[in-house]
Amino acid sequence: MTEQKKFDQWAIVELFGHTRIAGRVSEQTIGGCAFVRVDVPAVGKEQPLTKLFGQGAIYAISFVDEAAATMAATALQIRPIHPWQLGEAIKALPDAIKHGDDCQCQDCRDKYDRDEDDSLPI
Repeated sequence: MTEQKKFDQWAIVELFGHTRIAGRVSEQTIGGCAFVRVDVPAVGKEQPLTKLFGQGAIYAISFVDEAAATMAATALQIRPIHPWQLGEAIKALPDAIKHGDDCQCQDCRDKYDRDEDDSLPI
């Protein structure tokens, strides 16, 4: 029985949606599902980051050397998601999406003046 070598290569990955990412490409399995893992190197002021993609998201993979992948990563300026971006995105959501009918957060309880016992039959 031959042992299969682990895939690990520098590449530029083209994704559907006209997006590209560059870095060290390998495979990672989570919950029994295989993903293509791209470890983008630190470039300029940006920290290194890792992104996982399902096979349906990938259009093409071009294998390159480390220098070419780093140069592409610098040009592409791939950035991680910053916490402030998530907060702003949540603020922009309509209340109906942020909070369901049975939401028990303090804002919803104040808004609708609900008690914990309101859901119990009398």
